[in-house]
Amino acid sequence: MNDNKNNNGVEESKEVEKNQSVEAAATIINTLAGEENGQEKCPKCGSTDISMNRNTGKLRCNFCRHEFEPEKVSGFETDISKLEGQVIASGATRITSDDNVVTLKCSSCGAEVVIDTSSSTQARCHWCRNTLSINEQIPNGAVPDVVLPFSVKREDARASIEKFVGKRKFFAHPKFRREFTTENIMGVYFPYMLVDINAHASFSGEGEHETRSYYVGSDEHREKRYDADLYHVEREFDIAIQGLSVESSSDRLNNASKEKTNNIINAIMPFDVENVVKYNANYLRGFTSEKRDTSIDDLKELVDTQGKDIARFAANDTLKKYDRGVKWNSEELKIKGQQWKAAYLPVWLYSYQEVTGSKKLLHYVAVNARTNETMGSVPIHMPKLIVVSAFIELLGFLAMLFVDFDYKWAFLLAGVIYFFIMYFRYRNSNARHTYEKETKREVSNLRNVDAFIRSRHGLRSAWMDGANNRRVEGTKVNSNIIKQIASNKTIDNLTSGNVVADMIKDKIKKKDGE
Repeated sequence: MNDNKNNNGVEESKEVEKNQSVEAAATIINTLAGEENGQEKCPKCGSTDISMNRNTGKLRCNFCRHEFEPEKVSGFETDISKLEGQVIASGATRITSDDNVVTLKCSSCGAEVVIDTSSSTQARCHWCRNTLSINEQIPNGAVPDVVLPFSVKREDARASIEKFVGKRKFFAHPKFRREFTTENIMGVYFPYMLVDINAHASFSGEGEHETRSYYVGSDEHREKRYDADLYHVEREFDIAIQGLSVESSSDRLNNASKEKTNNIINAIMPFDVENVVKYNANYLRGFTSEKRDTSIDDLKELVDTQGKDIARFAANDTLKKYDRGVKWNSEELKIKGQQWKAAYLPVWLYSYQEVTGSKKLLHYVAVNARTNETMGSVPIHMPKLIVVSAFIELLGFLAMLFVDFDYKWAFLLAGVIYFFIMYFRYRNSNARHTYEKETKREVSNLRNVDAFIRSRHGLRSAWMDGANNRRVEGTKVNSNIIKQIASNKTIDNLTSGNVVADMIKDKIKKKDGE
């Protein structure tokens, strides 16, 4: 048993050394250089009572009404096509601490104030009532590099949620309809990683262009056939991807959760991340926030896979000719540079927990607090939906008996189709952020190869066999990442107090200090 524990400790320590060496080789940009914890005063009157003006997105002194211009982060490469190597903002570096409690000394009265960073980065001094803020980045993921302020007002978000739910009340669960109210919606800053990628993409395969479609046979044996020209296809180009946004909370990454409708929050993206400003705890005042619990090493596979998806769909812009699809036999995305920033992005959130026996499901209706994009999940009254679907199925059966139609069997699918249309309209379990299309990208140095191979005749399918140019792989990676993060946390627990692991970790720390 001890041998196994020691082996686990050695493996984990090797992983720690590997991760630390990755960051050691990267360019680290300190985004909050010179910032100090404690009082942040208005430069005009000295008050610490500062919050965000939701009409302008600027910080405002609540005493003298003076407004501060938003401060941008500096030191990053803005021309992504010139990005080389790994560039990591200080707020995105590896999480090395689980300690959430920070004690600050009030500079006005000397009192000590405790702040639990798992729920807030601000607190009032209980003696002099001055506001104290966490502005220094601590190694537990609570302080990001940048923040995107709220711009959609609470009243507008409430109206959007009410409109969304109002369109779905017919099949909504009666208990939900009775209890639904937008009075308790919350403004939440969720943690994300913003990634810029400079890469070179190359794809090679075959594509088909339809030249003719026609029918063969007669009566019941009549079938459609297709003729197509087959081409050898190559696409090679440089691609600059800007602002790829990935959830950095392991809980939010789990879009397949059976307890929470996390995909709803994912679906309201994208955000206008080009407008992020330098982190300031005062932007969070009046809102709640979640801290990230993942590091770059946890998310790199997901980011690289999504980057390849974006490149694949960028190539599709040059494949209009191949209306039957393209089958890529070789795909490669060579990363030349990546730039990582930790961010807080704003969401208005309504939640409702549905309890069915021993099962619980937390439904969300979320509003992007920058664009007002709204998506949600509404509890369904299944008996009512089943009855209505069965009635439509009966009508379909009658139509099959009395309507003269070549494909009468299709009427038998009417009730089933209606059921699934309504289910997905209410639950929206398939809703997601289509990052492969919506993420900003720029293609340059494009090289095309389109070489005719031969003509093909009598094809039965309307699509090329094996076509994969519209394949999206990034959505499949999430489940693997969740498992890996859970495994890493288990290993962390097992190796806690492990002598071998501690010795190696100490060695790494000493080496870094030399």
